[in-house]
Amino acid sequence: MRIDVLGAVRALRDDGTPVDLGGPRHREVLARLVAAEGRMVPTDTLVDDLWAEPPVRAVGALRTFVAALRRAVEPDRPPRTPPRILITQGPGYALCLPRGDVDAHRFEDALARARRTPEALTDLDAALAAWRGPAYADVTAAAWARRERTRLEELRLEGTELRARLLLDSGSGAELVAELGAHVTEHPWREPAWGLLARALHRAGRQADALATLRRARTMLVDQLGLDPGADLRRLETDILHGATTLQPPRTVWTTDARFGPRTTVELARTLALAGGDALVHSRRDRLAALRAAERTGDTVLTARVIGAYDVPALWSRADDPEQSRAVVEAAERTLTALGPHGPADLRARLLATVAVESRSADLSGTAPRRAGLAAREAEALARKLGDPALLAFALNGVFLQSFTRPGLAAGRDVVGAEILDLATRHELPNFAVLGRLIRLQSASALGDLDAATAHAEAAEQLAAVTEASLVPVLTAWFRARVTAARSTEPGGPTAATAAAHYRAADDALAATAGMPGLHRGLFPLALLGLRLLHGRPAPTDPALDWGPYRPWTQPLVLLARDRPDEARTALTTAPEPPLDHMQEALWCLTAHAAARLGERPVAARAATALRAARTEQAGGASGMLTLGPVARYLAEAEACADME
Repeated sequence: MRIDVLGAVRALRDDGTPVDLGGPRHREVLARLVAAEGRMVPTDTLVDDLWAEPPVRAVGALRTFVAALRRAVEPDRPPRTPPRILITQGPGYALCLPRGDVDAHRFEDALARARRTPEALTDLDAALAAWRGPAYADVTAAAWARRERTRLEELRLEGTELRARLLLDSGSGAELVAELGAHVTEHPWREPAWGLLARALHRAGRQADALATLRRARTMLVDQLGLDPGADLRRLETDILHGATTLQPPRTVWTTDARFGPRTTVELARTLALAGGDALVHSRRDRLAALRAAERTGDTVLTARVIGAYDVPALWSRADDPEQSRAVVEAAERTLTALGPHGPADLRARLLATVAVESRSADLSGTAPRRAGLAAREAEALARKLGDPALLAFALNGVFLQSFTRPGLAAGRDVVGAEILDLATRHELPNFAVLGRLIRLQSASALGDLDAATAHAEAAEQLAAVTEASLVPVLTAWFRARVTAARSTEPGGPTAATAAAHYRAADDALAATAGMPGLHRGLFPLALLGLRLLHGRPAPTDPALDWGPYRPWTQPLVLLARDRPDEARTALTTAPEPPLDHMQEALWCLTAHAAARLGERPVAARAATALRAARTEQAGGASGMLTLGPVARYLAEAEACADME
C-alpha cells in the first residue's frame, strides 16, 4: 500500500483502490505519524497534537484510533501477530513504510536528488505532478499540520523553480514562459521566479520582455517592500543587457547574500539607526513596517532577508521599545520554524542573531531568556562555519547581549568585545569597530581599569568622527563623568559637586538624543545615588527625580533618607531580583546596602550570594556610565549582616 498526504490524506492498496481509514481523527493520527518520517511519536505528543484540551480518556481514545488504523492498513494480518506497519515502539507509535510508499517522502527525495544532479529531472517532474492540493489538506486545525504544510509548500515552490532552471540550463525552456508567468503572478515575492521568467523570455527571443520583467520585479520589490532585487537578479539584468549567451545563474535556489544594496528601505533603516537621534526612531518604524510587509507575502526566504538585514550594532542590554522587540523576535522565530533546520545557513544565522539581540528586553519572561542565549551561541557557530566576518560580528553582538546572565562576567564580555574589534578592524566594519571599543570600555570600567577604559573611549570617539555615529560622544561623556565620580574620592581629586555637574551635563546631552528612553530614564538619579554612596551620604530625596526602572531597588534607601524605616523595610522585602542587564551588580549592591542598614538577614544573604562572583568588579561599572564603588564593599556589608564568612 501507499499513503498520500500531498492533498487530502488517503491510503491506497497496491491495485489503487482506496483504504477506508475511518473518521477525521483516524486520518489525523496516520498523518501525524507520516510527518514523523518513521520516528517514534510519544503517546503524550500525539494526544497534545490531537486535542487542544485533551479529554479525560484521551489516551484510551488514541489507542482505539490506532487499533482501527491497524485493521485498515493490514486487513489480512493474522490474530495475535505483531503489526508490521503501524507499530508500538517504546512509549509511542511509529509508521514503518519505505519512503517510496509515501508521496511527501518521494517528493522530498526527488528534490534532493535534483539538487545534486540534473539527470534527476524526470523524477522531480513526477514528484511535482503527484501534488493534489495543499499538503495535509483535510487536517486544517492542527498546529503541527500547519507547520508541515508551510514547510512542504516552500519545498514545492523550490522544486517548481529548480525544474525550470534545470530545463533552462539544458538549453530548452522557451516553452516555460506561460507556466512561469502564472507562477510569478501567484507568488510575486519570489525573486528566483522572476529571474527564471526573464531567462525563459530571453530564451524565446523576447529580450525586451525579459528586461521589462526584471524592471517589474524591481519596482514591485522597492515600492511594496523597500527592497532592491538581490544579486542574482541584478547580475541577470546585466547579462541580458550585454547580450550574454548562457545566462546561467549560480547553481542554487536559495539566495545566499542576506545584505542588500544601499537604496533599500531596510538598508536605509539600518543607516538611520546607526546615525542615532530622531533618525533612530524613524528607522525602527520603517524596519517593523518592512518586516510586516515581507511576512504578508508568504515568502519565507524574503522575510528572513528583511529581518536579518537590520544588523545594527547594539550595546545596551535593555530594549528601548520592548513591544517592538517582542514583535521582531516572534517574527524571527516564526521564520526560523518555516525555514527549518536545513534552510540557508546564513539566513538562519542572521535570524538567530536577531533573536539574541532583540531578546535583551528585561520584560521577556518564561523560557525566552534561555532561548535567546541558545540562539546566540547557535548563530555564532553557524557564522564561524560560514567564514563570514560581518555575520560573525553580528552574531557575537548577540553573544555579548546574552552574557549578562549573572554578576561577575565582565572579563568574558571583554573577550567578546576584543574579537568583535579584531574582526571589524581586519575586515573594515567600522560600525562594529565602534561596538567593540564600547564593549571593551564597559568591561574595563567594570574591572576598575580606568586607564584602559579611557583609551577605548578615545578610540571610539575617533571612529565615531569617521562613521558619523553621533551617540558615541554622548556615551563617552557619561563615561568621563563616571571617572570623575570615582576620582572624587581620591586625595586631591575633583569634588563631589564637580562630579555631579559632569553627570548633569552628560544627562542633558542624552536627553537631547531621541530614541533611547530605555537608557536615559532613571540613569541620572541612579548616578547621583552612587556618587552619594561613594561619599557616605544618604540617598537624594528630591521628589522631582524620576527613578524610572530602578525605583524598586532605590526606594528602600530613599525612604531611609526620609527616616521612614518601616516603609523602607517593606520596599526592600518586596523588591524583585534585579534584571539581568548592565546594572545588575549595581542594583544588587543597593539591595545589600539597604539590607545591612535595616538588618534584613535573608535579603542580605541573597545579595551576598549573587555578588560573590563579582567581588573584584565595580558596582555600576559594567554600564560604563556610573559607579557605586567596589562591589567588595557592599558584599562585605551583606556578609556581615547575614553572619556569613
